[in-house]
Order: sequence, then C-alpha cells, then structure tokens
Amino acid sequence: MSTTDYSLAELMICAASEAWREDGEVLATGIGVIPRLAASLAMLTSNPQLLMTDSEAYMVAEPVPLGARKGYEPKRDSWMGFSRIFDNVWGGKRHALVGPTQIDRFGQANISCIGDYAKPKAQMLGVRGFPGNSISHANSFCVPSHNRRVFVEGEVDMVASVGYNPARLARGWRLDDIDIRLIITDLCVLDFLGPQRQMRIRSLHPGVTAAQVQDNTGFELNVPDDCPTTAAPTTEQLQLIQRLDPHNLRALQLKDNPPGQR
Repeated sequence: MSTTDYSLAELMICAASEAWREDGEVLATGIGVIPRLAASLAMLTSNPQLLMTDSEAYMVAEPVPLGARKGYEPKRDSWMGFSRIFDNVWGGKRHALVGPTQIDRFGQANISCIGDYAKPKAQMLGVRGFPGNSISHANSFCVPSHNRRVFVEGEVDMVASVGYNPARLARGWRLDDIDIRLIITDLCVLDFLGPQRQMRIRSLHPGVTAAQVQDNTGFELNVPDDCPTTAAPTTEQLQLIQRLDPHNLRALQLKDNPPGQR
C-alpha cells in the first residue's frame, strides 16, 4: 500500500532500489546514504539473493543500519576482504550505484576534475575505481540535484568511466559490453533505452514535468509519449527505511528535505 506522506529522499531510495530487482546473486554497492539505503531496501524486498558487505571486511546476512548501532551486531556471513572484492568486480558479479559530478549524453561520468585536465578549476577525487567498474560490471548513478552542471552539454570534462560513446571504446570492446542501468535524480528516473541508446526519461517524480527535466539537462532526452510517474513508496518500504536509517540521515541528503509530492 502506497502513501502520500513521504520525502523526496525516500522516493529516490525506493526508485533506486529497483536497479537491483532483476540482478539475482550479485554484490550491491551503494556509495552514499541514498544509494546504500536503496541497496539495503532491495536486499530486503525485491531481491533477497542480493549480497552486501558491512562496509568493512565481511559479507552480511542482512543490511547493516546506518549510523551508531546502539548494540546492534552485524550478522556476518563470511570474510570479504579486498582481494575477494576485486575478484568479484572483475568477474562482473557486482552492481554499483554511485554519484558522479558530471554525466554526458553517452553516460560517461566524471568524478576527477572540473575544467581542463592540465589546469582544472576544481580538483576532486581522481578517477578512483570508475574505469575498472565501468568495464567490468553493471553501474547506476544517483544525482541529488538534476541540473545542467551535472548533465553537461558535450562531453564531461574528464572521462572517468566508460559510456555508450563509440569514439572512445577500447579495441575489442562493443557498446553491448557497457551496462549502465538507471540514473535516479531528484526530478526523475532515466535509462539508456531510447533509440540508439539515447538517454530516456523512464519515469517522472510526482509533480515534475518532462519539460522541467529537459530544461535542466544539457542535451536532448528521449521522452516517451506516455511517461509514467515514479511509484510512491509503500508503507512497508517506509517502515524498512526507518529501520535501516534510525538516525534519519536521509533527511540531510537533499536541501531542506523536500516532500516527495510536489
């Protein structure tokens, strides 16, 4: 049963949890509060085969709540150190939900720097694990503020992860080898199921129009004739999110913690 009393962060968590629905037994990695809660929610609802770690060195039988645990002891299944993580990544049995600083029409993502690489305006994380992740397993993106600074015209300033750009594919690679599933933003859910892998609006969050999404995107999106509304969280999902985030860290992720119904 869905409800009308939910926050935008909670709507995004539930929408993002759908990324893992059909994955079966893969390692779910959510980087950040909303992505991690989304992966945890998926493990408890749509995909009980999903694997998660305690963010330290163990696989767990159930998601570990965020923040101070107040006596909670993680239900550890097995050791999951770095060597096993890398084996898992390179074997393709992983699906990560991450937050790029820039995304372009190809799905190429940037977390490295803003501006010219030789003399950037802002230095960020570097490419980190993005190159290997993007060619080894499925990836999805979470964007808390959908705007043209993130969804850029042209290419991202620094290509940190591979997208559907034939001009940048390494020798021997095909576009079919790239797997970018969903992009969850504060306005909508996007995918790459438009013509010729064009980025497509998969669903619009309640109260948001396709024109608003397009105005905040630096390139043309594919807009279906009948674009659905993102499903509202169910009462069960909201109860699970509360259990997974007892300190309400989700309320701090979006400016002013706006409601899901706009």
